[in-house]
Amino acid sequence: MEKNMSGQRRLLALVAGLVLALLGSAGVQLAAAPAARASTGQFHGVNWADQRDNFLWDENVPIGLSKSDNYATTYTKATAVLKGFQGLGTNTVRFGINPQTTASSWWGSLTAAYDAASALGMNVMIAPWTPPDGSGRINGESAAFYRMWDTVIAKYGGKSNFYFDMINEPWGYGATELTNLAADWLAHYPAIPRGRMVIPGLWADQDICTVGADSRLNGTLLSIHLYTLGGETHPTAAEWAATFRSRLCGYADRAVLSEFGVPMNTGINYNGPRDGTNNVSYLYGLTDTVRSLGMGSLLWTGVKQADQTVGPGPCFNASCAITSLAGSGTNLSLTVTNQSGLDRFRYGWGLNDNPGGGSGGSGGVLRGAGSNRCLDVPGVSQADGTRLQIWDCNGGTNQQWAALSNGALQVYGSKCLDVPGHATASGTRVQIYTCNGGANQQWRLGSDGTVIGVESGLCLDVTGAATANATPVAIATCNGGTNQKWTRQ
Repeated sequence: MEKNMSGQRRLLALVAGLVLALLGSAGVQLAAAPAARASTGQFHGVNWADQRDNFLWDENVPIGLSKSDNYATTYTKATAVLKGFQGLGTNTVRFGINPQTTASSWWGSLTAAYDAASALGMNVMIAPWTPPDGSGRINGESAAFYRMWDTVIAKYGGKSNFYFDMINEPWGYGATELTNLAADWLAHYPAIPRGRMVIPGLWADQDICTVGADSRLNGTLLSIHLYTLGGETHPTAAEWAATFRSRLCGYADRAVLSEFGVPMNTGINYNGPRDGTNNVSYLYGLTDTVRSLGMGSLLWTGVKQADQTVGPGPCFNASCAITSLAGSGTNLSLTVTNQSGLDRFRYGWGLNDNPGGGSGGSGGVLRGAGSNRCLDVPGVSQADGTRLQIWDCNGGTNQQWAALSNGALQVYGSKCLDVPGHATASGTRVQIYTCNGGANQQWRLGSDGTVIGVESGLCLDVTGAATANATPVAIATCNGGTNQKWTRQ
């Protein structure tokens, strides 16, 4: 099924890219005005998708959930995943549905995920996907389409943190058909504020010029998507930014980049040089633009199953997921798949000030949650074997740790956080050592704030849960304590 869904997304991207190319070659004006500054920056988040992608004939089941689960179990599982998303810096989650979802018994359990997000203070965006018949239309499903939306609006229309995205990537509609459908949809739900209704762009959400210009749709939010998977290539970040702005047509003040992404499973450094590699240039161009315009953005996609593997090609669920699901049952957590990619997303959301463009990962302090002090190399020493401690955060180079794409945490540009002698015993003091790519220098940054040694499986730990300056730092059995929680800043 994954192969079929991948083909669906590849087809729509190629069709959309071809249409846009034809429009450009025909001299059609794609950009009516410079992009205005947005008022949508309240959205920084992820899409939480079905493992098969969201083009489905049956119910949509977000990764990590199961149709066999009741409301309470779904709520517990969803809360764990959503807290993992929040650990990335997100405040918004976008869900896919279809008429089969809301007409099924699963709907009663799935709403627990929406309710859990709401309880955590997150924005929730709900978007139906077209059926996987290659049409990009709701076709003869108009009655079912409105029954679905009646169900959703009846339950969540009164909640101010819920947003309703009319239909995802309706690439089978021409401009007149799409705007007429949008006007009709709005007329069905006049009680919902326009600022919570999201209208898709033309040609698979890739161009908001037409919907932005239609006065019948005034006051709504506008959804735009942009990918490299259709084969679009630009050699520089500046050219990607210009392409993106041209499809906003001056309506950035209402626009949300509700899907974008590039592969996170190739080990590429997205904080490296911004020009010369298409995916890297793309990610710089888009994150720079949403930050400069104050636009909201939701990456595709938030999480993949730990055993879900695909090739590093076009952006499907597994390849582009920023986290991987760990655990079983209701004991779930997320691990970051590419820290440099997350750095770029966070830059776009305005959550860090790392402009990137270097050859290494982004630097920042690792602040202990329990001590409020930073992981520190004593005396600014650069000698191999120097053992680490916590100390008052002071912004020194001996407290600046760069997360590299190979899993290393690097200081001074050449020394790595290291477990001496490949030890795996709890209580082993950590040190700095010349970076060598060894498994004892590789770390997983957990969404719960833990820093876990790949080789040992143990957590970076402030010994004795002490909070005083010069307290040693070691690896220890993970226990959930605040002395094992760290914040990258």
